[in-house]
Amino acid sequence: MAMQTISGRFTKKMLTLGFLRSSMHNILIWPSICVLLGLLMWGLINIKLGSDKEALEQAALDQATSLSRAYAEQLSRTVEQVDQITLNVKYNWESSHGTLRLEDQLKRGLYPAAALLYVTVLDRNGIIVSSTLPFDAKTDLSDRLFFKRHRADPSDDLVISEPQPGARLKRTLIRFSRRLETADGRFDGVATVAVEPSFLAAFYDESGIGPGDFLSVRTIGGVLLATKMGANIKTLPTVFRSPPQFAGVTGAASYPHEMFTDNRARVLAWKTLSNYPLRSVVGLSRDDIFAGYEASAAAYRKFGLAGSLLLSVFGMLGILSTTMLAWRKHQAEETRNTYRLVIEEGGEGFFMLRAELDNGGQPTDFIVQDCNERGAVVAGRTKKTLVGVRLSTLVPVAFWHPMIVACIDAMRTGFHEDEYTATRDGQPVWMQRRLVRSGEGVAATVRDITDIKAHQEALSRLANLDALTALPNRHWLTGFLPLALERAQESTHLLALLFIDLDNFKNINDTLGHAAGDELLQAAAQRLRSVIRPSDNVARLGGDEFTIVLEQVEHEEAVSMVGERIVTAFAEPFLLGGGSLHVVHASIGISMFPADGDCVETLLKNADIAMYAAKARGKANYQFFQEHLSENLVSRLNAEQALRSAIESDEFILHYQPRVDAIDGRLLGFEALIRWMRPGRGMVPPLEFISLAEDTGLIGRLGELVMSKACTQLAQWKASGLPVVPVSINVSFRQFEASGALSLKDRLAEHMALHAIDANLIEVELTESCMMVDQDLIQSTLAEFQAAGVRLLVDDFGTGYSSLSQLQRLDFDVLKVDRAFTAALGDGIEGEVFYRAIISMAHALGMQVVAEGVETADQLHRLQALACDEIQGYYISRPLPAADIPALLQRRFLFPATEPAPHLAVY
Repeated sequence: MAMQTISGRFTKKMLTLGFLRSSMHNILIWPSICVLLGLLMWGLINIKLGSDKEALEQAALDQATSLSRAYAEQLSRTVEQVDQITLNVKYNWESSHGTLRLEDQLKRGLYPAAALLYVTVLDRNGIIVSSTLPFDAKTDLSDRLFFKRHRADPSDDLVISEPQPGARLKRTLIRFSRRLETADGRFDGVATVAVEPSFLAAFYDESGIGPGDFLSVRTIGGVLLATKMGANIKTLPTVFRSPPQFAGVTGAASYPHEMFTDNRARVLAWKTLSNYPLRSVVGLSRDDIFAGYEASAAAYRKFGLAGSLLLSVFGMLGILSTTMLAWRKHQAEETRNTYRLVIEEGGEGFFMLRAELDNGGQPTDFIVQDCNERGAVVAGRTKKTLVGVRLSTLVPVAFWHPMIVACIDAMRTGFHEDEYTATRDGQPVWMQRRLVRSGEGVAATVRDITDIKAHQEALSRLANLDALTALPNRHWLTGFLPLALERAQESTHLLALLFIDLDNFKNINDTLGHAAGDELLQAAAQRLRSVIRPSDNVARLGGDEFTIVLEQVEHEEAVSMVGERIVTAFAEPFLLGGGSLHVVHASIGISMFPADGDCVETLLKNADIAMYAAKARGKANYQFFQEHLSENLVSRLNAEQALRSAIESDEFILHYQPRVDAIDGRLLGFEALIRWMRPGRGMVPPLEFISLAEDTGLIGRLGELVMSKACTQLAQWKASGLPVVPVSINVSFRQFEASGALSLKDRLAEHMALHAIDANLIEVELTESCMMVDQDLIQSTLAEFQAAGVRLLVDDFGTGYSSLSQLQRLDFDVLKVDRAFTAALGDGIEGEVFYRAIISMAHALGMQVVAEGVETADQLHRLQALACDEIQGYYISRPLPAADIPALLQRRFLFPATEPAPHLAVY
């Protein structure tokens, strides 16, 4: 009995130990599953984040590369212009046997009188012998490195020196120099062109640089020449802790924060100029690039932590559940249920397919042995009706026949994977299938990857599409154009590249705000798309610049037709958000392949040059590239730089032409007329620089000078006790468009207040072209002038812009008739009839009439008979300098002494 008890206890203990061993084995399954699922989940999260980061990194590298190439192209043009000057000086010096005088060339206007570019010639001893700057004949620069190098090295190469203070200007300069030689090849001196560092970066707008970004130009040796930095780093002396080293001619890479003085990592791209030892470098802040990514990554990690917690809870529940299971059968059933749960609830469709073989043992069809509910949905059936069905009997055949082919391939190779498109609820979807051979059949999974594809497409759009206009961007164009050129080269057709710039677009931003500017750019993009063929392409380069690529072109006439359509389309006003109409024309430059270049860079450069030629010809037109346009562009840039420098150094004076009563010659006022006293040339008439000032946006600053000088002069005359009369100043319609934050009235009021000038002593003359400006803008501005007591005059009336309704609505005080109508008074009755009609209309509107261009006594008599109020012209006086005006103010009555009494006969 005791032995039976001991044996029972032993058997029970052994059974208990076996159960515990079995239970412990099953218990450990759950932690393992949870760990594997957790690893899988975190692995997928890390793959997803890594993929997104890699795509964003690549997009940033592409953007930086595109910027560095664009900057390098602009820099190459600028250095090429400077190099052309060094070559020109070298040629003239050597061909003149050392008698060239830069001072003479400067006087003749061959060099811009700008503060950013200076030309100097040194003799063989390093002494300055000629320069566009004043110099001491004893100045010795033979100790400078560039001079020593040219003296020792017979090479004819251009030498670019490191920035260092100039001996005369005491400002930091970069020298571009070439060796001068005698006819027998001996060293004869050095020709240098010195520029300030800002000259190499002046063409890039700082508003396009991010707060932590920078653009710079360095020598191949790493010496910094010029840079533009974003708002957050502008105060730093340098962004690199030590001069960077770059491998290769061009490239892009990410660099750690230790390299930079602000401890912020960046994406750098560099491009070495093909024809000069310079390199453009662009840096984009990784903090700015990955700001959105970090927020997304944080969300994914929170999801992963929540999933890990859920898996931990799930594992604990599995352990607790397993310890309560007593039998292996129940445990096996629980495992099968768990497996089924994973299969049914997963996002993938699952199929077990059995192969049907022909007599040769080759698979010809497959029967569905099992599937999950997701797989049944993919097949468009229920699970019950799908199991046991042959794939060849399922519809649509267009979907299931390729599935059979894929299964046969999996049977042959052991594995098959591909992606395909399908239709769900009438919408296209992307699917991915994986097939693995399993015994005599195939295990297949089908997964919906539509969201993944959409994400990939979104990243591609981010890199290649302009977000504002939905047009392809500059990055897309740099990839498309080389392929288009290859296609054109293989065919017999031409290719045309159209460079389009919107005229005066900046004025829309300044007057109406950036929202209106964005709206205009979107409308402009639609117009450009509307005038080209479906096979052509239009891209936005940035700002208000667009490019059109025309392929399969038979002849230039076809390109001209496209140019005409663009000009015509942009002649129509744009209706912007406020309901106002605005005309913004387009200037178009065209280059042709292969005539104007055989590479992307050359075609873009030449189209850009042609576009500037279109602007120089009055805008709102198109121009084909021609070789001489490069010279014209340099000349125009020189003229613009000279005008800009003249405004900075105040090289302008005012002349005054009197306006008198038509009956007795009594002095009633003066018209202030600006003159440019250009050093080395003398007085430049306004016809040579006013249009340039309007085209380049300098008219606002020039108008400010006129206001200041007119008010200052009136104050001086008053202080001298002279009987002053009103002075009128001319206002261009460009000043309405570019008035900025302060209105024209506010700007004039500031100068009047500064010099204590009463409103009745200042008058404003507006040309009829001002009628082209937005009507609401001009009406509100003129109302401000009139409310302040300033009289308004219409200048050059009759040139074709104004109408009777506009004159009545805008309520001018004086109408000045253009000199062309005055000159026609003696040519026949028609001229007098027309003049009488103008005077009658003006008097009916309460306006006084001034006849411009009166040059003879006969014209005066006819105007007196027509009841004209005032006259102005050479018959009374030419425009005079301020020093001659006091005599007229004291004289008061300005008719010539021989002038008889008024002739009042009616003609």
